[in-house]
Amino acid sequence: MSTESLALISGAVLSLLFSYIPGLNVKFAELGSEVKRLIMAVLLLVVAGSIYGLSCAGWGASFGIAVTCDQVGALNLIQVFVLALIANQSAYAITPQTSAVREAS
Repeated sequence: MSTESLALISGAVLSLLFSYIPGLNVKFAELGSEVKRLIMAVLLLVVAGSIYGLSCAGWGASFGIAVTCDQVGALNLIQVFVLALIANQSAYAITPQTSAVREAS
């Protein structure tokens, strides 16, 4: 799996989790939009850091992650992080809200 695919999938999955997990979705809906964006950005940064860490530990190839543990790999990961943010925010914007979320917001 390419790092771009992994980033896009992780961004969309995080968005869906915060939209549909009962209880979590209501608590998340009650937060301000800036806080929501910050939470998602931090979680995606953790995912990107994990990808880079796995690659530097020599385990990236075992998982099919093609990130090198150097400056070029870090720059590539920054681009992938931006893609993940775009996928995350796009998925959240088009995801239908549950009735509990509509009531909370």
